Amino acid sequence: MQERSELATLIFGRLSWEAIPLHEPILLGTFIVVVLGGLALLGAITYFGLWGYLWREWFTSIDHKKIGIMYVILGIIMLLRGFADAVMMRIQQSIAFGDNLGYLPPHHYDQIFTAHGVIMVIFVAMPLVTGLMNFVVPLQIGARDVAFPFLNNFSFWMTTGGAILVMMSLFVGEFARTGWLAYPPLSGIAHSPDVGVDYYLWSLQVAGVGTVLSGINLMVTIVKMRAPGMTLMRMPIFTWTALCTNVLIVAAFPVLTAALAMLALDRYLGMNFFTADQGGSAMMYVNLIWIWGHPEVYILVLPVFGVFSEVVATFCQKRLFGYASMVYATVVITVLSYLVWLHHFFTMGSGASVNSFFGITTMIISIPTGAKLFNWLFTMYHGRIRFEVPMLWTVGFMVTFVIGGMTGVLLAVPPADFSLHNSLFLIAHFHNVIIGGVLFGLMAGITYWFPKPSATSSIRSGASARSGSGWSASTSRSCRCTCLA
Repeated sequence: MQERSELATLIFGRLSWEAIPLHEPILLGTFIVVVLGGLALLGAITYFGLWGYLWREWFTSIDHKKIGIMYVILGIIMLLRGFADAVMMRIQQSIAFGDNLGYLPPHHYDQIFTAHGVIMVIFVAMPLVTGLMNFVVPLQIGARDVAFPFLNNFSFWMTTGGAILVMMSLFVGEFARTGWLAYPPLSGIAHSPDVGVDYYLWSLQVAGVGTVLSGINLMVTIVKMRAPGMTLMRMPIFTWTALCTNVLIVAAFPVLTAALAMLALDRYLGMNFFTADQGGSAMMYVNLIWIWGHPEVYILVLPVFGVFSEVVATFCQKRLFGYASMVYATVVITVLSYLVWLHHFFTMGSGASVNSFFGITTMIISIPTGAKLFNWLFTMYHGRIRFEVPMLWTVGFMVTFVIGGMTGVLLAVPPADFSLHNSLFLIAHFHNVIIGGVLFGLMAGITYWFPKPSATSSIRSGASARSGSGWSASTSRSCRCTCLA
């Protein structure tokens, strides 16, 4: 019996039958539905004899286009889960008042709150962004594939592995109840002794490794595999934003890996990186997590800036206004994204001088972002605008993102932030930027390039370098769909 117990501990860690939430009817019902749905899917694949096709053509494929499509499918699947969490939270908030405590117990609400943030940022936005870059960038620069095709497949399955761990977490034990950034001491073993934080740590570590490898792959692809004649200042704007994004990924994600590794060592081996008992500091974790966390925001939004640039030029039937200024603005945002992280914790006692520096840099970063917006507006000016679906997403982005940006500039003022921090004003700012910026941009990109994944043409016009400085606009839908073949 003792040997069996030691073997179970080795395989499952602290996970036991007692940890599985059989007493939670909501979780149990959801788990049953997920299992039945999974069995039905597996049965359908088996019935139609698709295992061989899926294995040969998709699961083991090293074709950047198919891997990009799988990233997008993963992101959309996880979007359904993250959106379901958001709906459950809003229903709870709408019915819980007075003596009515709502339908979610507090510990379950905290798990959903954490899961929503983790899934939407790490397992929805990141796979969708990476999928678009995987699919489009090699075609735009005239490369046959990414620099390391097998590594590309490995990166995808690492990200998928992290997503599977996240999905399992709520059913096997619990999800973390710490918020999506898992601040200590709440995420420490003393305050979160259950397995939820363990799943959080492992899922983000596994997915983070895949993201770093993908970033290296795409960065090398752009730098070393451009077609002859395609100099840096002739690259399409989307490729430029992808390059800057992957530089940020390679620089920022190892910081996340280190922070989570130290938190894991605190939990597993009793170390004290982030506990005050033996000279550690929880503020070191806050700094590390936001040194990754704020560049992460631009990792998400820079590629969709490139998408909007492509969409506006196409559907206004004009060359993009201010190509060079767009490139310089992208590079400036990339650099400044590392000089603003502390505005996420103005209220934590850093001092007036430190707060002033980070408040000023936060305001400065709005300048290149505003320059991009004006370039899109000037591209639209006197253009023959066609309000097709990608352009509608773009117009919606402009309105929503400006609201989010203006509230962000207000939050950059430390005295104002003291009043608005941890309020719905801050939540609204974040969601206006991320939904109005990132999600609208991803929807614009998917609808803009969607005909291409199903096209059978193998023409590659990305190899022909553009003679001008801007990405020339296609004047018809058919041209737009085939120009990246």
